[in-house]
Amino acid sequence: MNPCDQWRVTSDEKLSALRTSPLRHALAFTLIEVMIVVAIMGLIAAMGVPSILQSFRKEGMRRAVSDVEQACADAREDAILHNKTTAVVFYPLPQDRRFELQGAAGGTNAPAGQVTSYTLPAGVEIAMLDINLQDFGGSQWARVCFNPDGTSDEMTVVLLSQGDRRKITLEFSTGLPTVSDTLR
Repeated sequence: MNPCDQWRVTSDEKLSALRTSPLRHALAFTLIEVMIVVAIMGLIAAMGVPSILQSFRKEGMRRAVSDVEQACADAREDAILHNKTTAVVFYPLPQDRRFELQGAAGGTNAPAGQVTSYTLPAGVEIAMLDINLQDFGGSQWARVCFNPDGTSDEMTVVLLSQGDRRKITLEFSTGLPTVSDTLR
């Protein structure tokens, strides 16, 4: 006789052990329990989906702030990488409502002569534009220069949209933009 045979358990013995076990009712979930858990998960997902979708959509003020930040970051990057001064040119008048990246890569100094242009979304306007402590809000255009050493002109832009104001400040020593809310 094989010594392992004495430890083998038949299926009948397993079944009788399960029937007498105090845990026999805790082996599975009932259909009702599964349905309740699925319903709770569905409610939580239904409450969270709109806010998640809204965070992915960039509209209005969020898009305008993001575009200004991106243009400044791209201008700084181009200036450093190509060792040439680049600029972001703002056209603050209400009929224009746009700004563009000019300079090393893809700018006016590039062989192709292309300019990356941004347009502010409908309802967003430039309420204030100061460059090197001078007001350019009423000007046809204003240029913010980014230097190859990572520095830039000092700039403050206030964007206005339906009473919401955002201030974007460009630190001259680093050329990095900072966004903050303004007092009304």
